[in-house]
Amino acid sequence: MSKKPERLQAGERAFDWLLLLFSGAVFYQAYQITGFSSINSAGAFPIGLSLIMIASSIAVLVNHRRKEKPNTRGPLDELTSFLRQHFPINVLVFCALAVAYLAAIQPFSFFVSTFAFLALTFIYLRQGKIVSSLIISAVAIAVIYVLFTLVFRVYLP
Repeated sequence: MSKKPERLQAGERAFDWLLLLFSGAVFYQAYQITGFSSINSAGAFPIGLSLIMIASSIAVLVNHRRKEKPNTRGPLDELTSFLRQHFPINVLVFCALAVAYLAAIQPFSFFVSTFAFLALTFIYLRQGKIVSSLIISAVAIAVIYVLFTLVFRVYLP
């Protein structure tokens, strides 16, 4: 009974290399804290954790060498397959709305930008139910206002 080797997902090997690169960067930053003068120095614990990350990344890379390559025709096909699988349009639209929300807080105030963000997000994700989305957004803003401004007395920008 022969067992077929598992197949890699699109972009998995590139992600493995990025993880190893990130682990090396963590090691560098950990070493920059105070170096490694003794086992109880300030940098010893972060250095130890970064070495574990590096060892784990190498183990994953070695383990994935046994897996079959994904069913793609080339690097560009693998990239498009990866993007299609991991970044569907709903995620991209929500990320764009979140970035616009963060940019709008300063010039338009917290309450106005939060209401607009919630309303637009609900309208998009609920596929055009405008009236109920506006009502839900208004209720959420009212609850936030009452809790933070009146109850907790926290200044919101």
